[in-house]
Amino acid sequence: MRTITTKTQLCAVIGNPVGHSMSPAIHNAGYDALDLDFVYIACQVEDVPAALNGMRALSNFRGMSVTIPHKIAAMDCVDEVAEVDRAIGSINTIIHDGGKLIGMGTDGPGALKALNDAGVSVSGSRVLMLGAGGASRAVGFTMAMHPGLRELALLDINEPMLRGLAADLRAGTPAAIVDEVMTPDTLADAMSRADIVIHCTPIGMYPKVDASLVPAELFRADQVVFDIVYTPLETRLLADARSRGCRIIQGVEMFLNQAVLQFEYFTGFSAPVEAMRRVLMENLQK
Repeated sequence: MRTITTKTQLCAVIGNPVGHSMSPAIHNAGYDALDLDFVYIACQVEDVPAALNGMRALSNFRGMSVTIPHKIAAMDCVDEVAEVDRAIGSINTIIHDGGKLIGMGTDGPGALKALNDAGVSVSGSRVLMLGAGGASRAVGFTMAMHPGLRELALLDINEPMLRGLAADLRAGTPAAIVDEVMTPDTLADAMSRADIVIHCTPIGMYPKVDASLVPAELFRADQVVFDIVYTPLETRLLADARSRGCRIIQGVEMFLNQAVLQFEYFTGFSAPVEAMRRVLMENLQK
């Protein structure tokens, strides 16, 4: 049992609801592995400004993870936000540094790290991103900022959201952006050109595990297919891609990597990735 003292550093995840969060288990496993004087808890929050004022007032409140629905509101309550995160329009990480609150995002970098860890290079690639919602913004800006990206194509059925993200990416990044309203024809055409496919919608998430946005016959054996959904571990989309010979990347890799980056921002130590992965997989398989 870890001893809690007045010197213990506090970290937390805020959201509404937040009872399902696996972040406390993952982060605390990391603290235990490195014997750090940190503790991580989950807090259901409705009043975001009040919560962040409390963080600012508590000298040993070191770090905060922010989840749905507070990622946008939190950005207006911190002192510093990187330009790329302002362009994305949300943050999921806050560091308390000497009374100053610094906000940033780790979802996009977590996705890029998942690709890199799988030996997949974005350089020279045509990336197709399916979906233009909140998660897509973080992933899209990270991909579009990559200096070697050949093209980023966006598809979504929601035209105003799609056009808005495409306009923001063109204004804020040097990438070549292609955007099309998703139809069977535009999906088939985009899939025929894509080297890397990143699925950023909730389709296929538990409990609707039999759903997939992409017909199996559209996958090519030379493609990399990455689904950011992590429940189930292998979605129908990934199973279909695997059956067609594609290299697949599970969404759990992005989820783990964004937590690893937060851990390192909060503590200043290299994260014990395998200890955190073990606890995450145990929780996902319950």
